[in-house]
Amino acid sequence: MTTPQNQAPSDAEASAVVGNEGQGSSDQPAPLVPAVPHGAFLGFDEHGRPEPAVAAGEAGTLLGFLEFQRATFRWRTQGLTDEQLRRTVDGHASTMSLGGMLKHLAFVEFFWFEVTALGRPTTQPWVDVDWDADPDWDWHSADQDGADELRALWEESVAKSQAIVTDLLGDDEAAALARTHPAWGGAQDVSLRWILTHMIKEYARHNGHADLLREQIDGQTGE
Repeated sequence: MTTPQNQAPSDAEASAVVGNEGQGSSDQPAPLVPAVPHGAFLGFDEHGRPEPAVAAGEAGTLLGFLEFQRATFRWRTQGLTDEQLRRTVDGHASTMSLGGMLKHLAFVEFFWFEVTALGRPTTQPWVDVDWDADPDWDWHSADQDGADELRALWEESVAKSQAIVTDLLGDDEAAALARTHPAWGGAQDVSLRWILTHMIKEYARHNGHADLLREQIDGQTGE
């Protein structure tokens, strides 16, 4: 389904896309988005990614770009086998893999939205990890997980993050974006605005890595 660029999808259209999540081809995954939050989207592109609105309010603009980056990452990791997700860059010392990236970004979602913004971390496996023993456990442990398990872990983390942000924004977006939350064990306070901006940066950075890894695996390219 492609929605004209100057026309936002209806709630029914957006819900239909989300409702088909996981059933599309590897080239056109359904986007991980709720039904048009805060006027964030114009429509969906040919890969099923939500196009950020060009004149939304602050919350809508931030959410629009974050959801686009999330959907881009899902497209890059869709349809790959266990072995393909474990593949690293040929001829390079880096141990980064798409599977490690899936687990890392699932943790990043947990850390910034459940730990920091909500302040009530409960989700496994994160709360029982001995991070002192292995600060990069999210990356290192991914090789022990299957492709479906890794994708499900990331998708569940994204869904929880979306629900937390929706609840926090409530009816007063400006106040919610400005409200601060203790981060890094109380070392600093960060606003929800900062968290959303940081997450856009985090995904954009790793999507660049994912571009290289996916093209090496099967030649897939695209913005």
